[in-house]
Amino acid sequence: MRHTHSTRAVQLARAICALLLLGISNAYAAEAITTERITLEEAITETVTRNPELLAFGYEMRAQDGRILQAGLAPRPELNVTVEDVLGTGVAQALSGAQTTVTIAWVIEGDLRQRRIDAARTGSLVLAAEAEVMRLDAAAQTARYFTQALWHQLHIGAADQAVTLAQESVEVVQQRVTAATTLASELARAQAELAQRELHREDLNHELSGTYYQLAAQWGDLTPQFSRADGDPLQLPTLEPFEDLLARIEQNPDLSRFLSEQRMYEAVLQLEQAQRNSLWRFNAGVRRIESSSDMGFVAGVTIPLQRGNQNQGRIDEARAQLEQSAAQQQATRVRVQTSLRLMYQALEHSLHRAQTLRDSVIPRYEEALIAVRRAYELGSTSYLDWLQVQDELLEARKELIDASIQAHLHVIEIERLTGLRLSQSNLTPNFTSDTTSRG
Repeated sequence: MRHTHSTRAVQLARAICALLLLGISNAYAAEAITTERITLEEAITETVTRNPELLAFGYEMRAQDGRILQAGLAPRPELNVTVEDVLGTGVAQALSGAQTTVTIAWVIEGDLRQRRIDAARTGSLVLAAEAEVMRLDAAAQTARYFTQALWHQLHIGAADQAVTLAQESVEVVQQRVTAATTLASELARAQAELAQRELHREDLNHELSGTYYQLAAQWGDLTPQFSRADGDPLQLPTLEPFEDLLARIEQNPDLSRFLSEQRMYEAVLQLEQAQRNSLWRFNAGVRRIESSSDMGFVAGVTIPLQRGNQNQGRIDEARAQLEQSAAQQQATRVRVQTSLRLMYQALEHSLHRAQTLRDSVIPRYEEALIAVRRAYELGSTSYLDWLQVQDELLEARKELIDASIQAHLHVIEIERLTGLRLSQSNLTPNFTSDTTSRG
């Protein structure tokens, strides 16, 4: 029953790594993404099917198949030819008294070959677990780059709003300078502020371009074939109960990898225990006596003399590796649970900040901006007061963007810790730059 379970597990492992190998043959034939927008799900799909590191790792299963094949090969029989009583003196002169013996020798392995096969097959399970870890890591990194691109896009949207406010300020100040109700120095300040904000927007566009290149490199493209990441990070993620997330810890691929390692070390331990006794060797053949032209059957056996366990060191090593893997699994479980709790608390904080900024802070600044502009136009307040309220509103919008992005980044890390599908994200494809321009 256990052998059947192991066989099915190996078949599953091969299927997982076969997907990676399938991507190798299709990677160069498939066309790259050539769309104006790309969603998170599309980016992750491209990553898990075309990521260069994943494709390279797919060849490791082919190597493991070779190890399994080699483990199942029996030792080759040996042909021995012995010629005795030749090239001597008397009856042994020349070849007249020669005795020629031809034998075939082979090793009796018992269940040793099956132990080798089992150890090699469990190595496939470890490779499949490593492939799953690499796949999830690659997907998580893609999600981080994608979210970083959304961050830049949102900040560019906020920068556009800042430029618009600065342009309006220049127009209003110009009107007051023309009407001789304010100093020309205020116009110079307003124009300088406009130039600064345009320069900041240019910096953000440059940084966004670099992020697109990093994102495209996740699936092996040297040049992005898209011009926008499609998603709405201002749509805040839903906060699940911590207990539900904690219950999913066992789905963490790092923990699953340790389970595969323990199966492998168990198989290795059984193999080393089977090899503690030396193997018997048998031989059989025929002998020809030249002087009488007679033929005879010969047979023999080689029995190693047992003087203690000659494989005790390897057995102890395999047993220690098995126990070490179990201890590392427990240490990893503690680390993952701790990281999950800290990340959950950080997510709660980011959500609270974003909701407070969105519902309580920004609306008040927007009301203040309308009032201070009206007051400036009437000449009852200074340009610096107007500029200060603008800066406070813009800063609050930037903080909202940062808090929202941080919330989504925390979700990515939580999904990585719990082994969930990263493409099931709240970054739905309805992002527009206008999401930062309330009021």
